[in-house]
Amino acid sequence: MSLLTRVITMMFLSSLAFIGCKKETSESLTPQQEEEAVTASTESETENELVFNDVFDNVMGVSPQVAIGGTGVFGRALPTDPRGGREMGMDSVPPCVTVSITHLTVGQDFPLKVIIDFGTAGCLGRDGHTRYGKMIIVYTGRLINPGKSATTTFDGFKIDDIAVQGQHVITNTTANTTGSNMLQYTIDVTDAKLSKPNGNYSLWNSHRVITQIEGNGTILPMDDVFKITGGARGKVKHGNMLYAWVSEITEPLIKKFSCRWISKGIIRVKRENLSDTSVWVATLNYGNGTCDFLATLTINGAVHNIQLPH
Repeated sequence: MSLLTRVITMMFLSSLAFIGCKKETSESLTPQQEEEAVTASTESETENELVFNDVFDNVMGVSPQVAIGGTGVFGRALPTDPRGGREMGMDSVPPCVTVSITHLTVGQDFPLKVIIDFGTAGCLGRDGHTRYGKMIIVYTGRLINPGKSATTTFDGFKIDDIAVQGQHVITNTTANTTGSNMLQYTIDVTDAKLSKPNGNYSLWNSHRVITQIEGNGTILPMDDVFKITGGARGKVKHGNMLYAWVSEITEPLIKKFSCRWISKGIIRVKRENLSDTSVWVATLNYGNGTCDFLATLTINGAVHNIQLPH
């Protein structure tokens, strides 16, 4: 089952009575079409957030020599994890992953290119997701240092059946904005495209600011907690329709490295041409901070209980 199918399960997805692909316009849609539009847009926002959170974790997790190490597919297996059986070392690479390192300037540690290769046959992670292809990352320095950045592009990269394209840039902006020892990063995703076998796809451009609010004084990353703010815009092809949409984090998202899901925060999603006061503006609420896969989606006053991928 695809990530999109598992992200939001609802009863009201109906057949679309249009031929061809209708581009987004300022014209009014029927209530059914508005509901379909905001549902597809919220699915797109949620899915992109999930995919690029995974990219962030892997870029940060490759090694403490380039970031913090021990996160994403490089994370520790819990002692009680039946798939691990014991705690792994900080940088225990799954056997189906190949990591290659190239120094781009002779005699200097940085800039450094790292290729994470999951292979063409795919690599099943402990999180239950299969990854394919390559993540290509260029680090200007170690990411815990202010001003340093990591730019990621993709070569045949997929998570399950989702093909991933675009550019993902992490920049350490701690010194520029916080004035404290709390790590802070900007995350910019440009020209992203997530494609499905059925022909559906989404386009995404996103700007996020991620501030570490817990775990600053410890070495291991698993007690780290981040607050996420920002917004995004995109388009989603859903069946025979193409919807343009925008989103805004109205209550900061809370992401714990020890939790697979965002555990708290609210995102507002709307069709691009709608006013903020429209009843068809959706709010996605991730909950009260509990680490679980539950969230609620409110559309036109109706609250839908949804499940995040697990």
